[in-house]
Amino acid sequence: MDVRRLRLLRELADRGTVTAVAKALAYTPSAVSQQLRALQAEVGVTLTEPAGRGLRLTDAGRALAARADEVLAVLDRAEAELNTYRSTPRGTVRVALFPSGALLLLPGLLRRMSAIREVSLECRDVDMTPPEVQALVADFDIVVAHRDDQAQPFDSERMEITPLLREPLDVALPRGHPLASRDRVELTELAGEPWVSVDIGFPVDDVLRSLAVRTGTRPKVVQRINDFRVIEALVADGFGVALLPRYTVDDPRLVLRPLAGVRAGRNVEAVSRRGASERPAVRAVFDALLAEAASVTG
Repeated sequence: MDVRRLRLLRELADRGTVTAVAKALAYTPSAVSQQLRALQAEVGVTLTEPAGRGLRLTDAGRALAARADEVLAVLDRAEAELNTYRSTPRGTVRVALFPSGALLLLPGLLRRMSAIREVSLECRDVDMTPPEVQALVADFDIVVAHRDDQAQPFDSERMEITPLLREPLDVALPRGHPLASRDRVELTELAGEPWVSVDIGFPVDDVLRSLAVRTGTRPKVVQRINDFRVIEALVADGFGVALLPRYTVDDPRLVLRPLAGVRAGRNVEAVSRRGASERPAVRAVFDALLAEAASVTG
């Protein structure tokens, strides 16, 4: 089987559409379709089937895509072995981070990596939901993602998952709030409060909604803002209360209080394709991320 065609099949599994694969790899959609048909002819099994105006993988296609990951991981390991003959890691490592994760970890990561001059970091902040992570892994060497405590883990069969830290989510209150003097706050005590939350589908809002289900309390969300610094300003000025990550909040006008009787938090993880961490430059970035996360929680 042609390795390039296997890569295209794996890209289709990751990206979902022929158009997305073509755009990412600078092919035409017809060229991608042609190569997939050639792979299908090679293996003698139907790998794709029509889905509306596009294509989707058959069961056989998904099975081969999973095996393609193994084959390509072996090739990545072979490349990594060649890299071990060099005295230091080198090359460019592309990293995507969710915005508040970048706020928390990126400055320290860049400081740590500045000591390894042969490695260049290209970093982007991406406002991602958990279902979008797999597609991002197709474009970046490392994706720093987050999910709430109740969310399904990322797919460890197709991706490498490295836990970095768990960040508790606390109730953010303005300093003059009647509940600000409490050590802990019951969610039911906040039933009448206006809430400022993030967009539906993002981990912090998932936590708020799951807590509401467990307690029978329906929070009244008056604003949805994804930038935590804006949320902090709104809460500080008395426009509502919010769930905010403990290590990320930086506004002295706020008081953070844990929720009583519930476990609320988000898990920050570094996600990559299988075999990617065996490349010395990528491994160096993983190590720096782990060290920075330990310094945040320690």
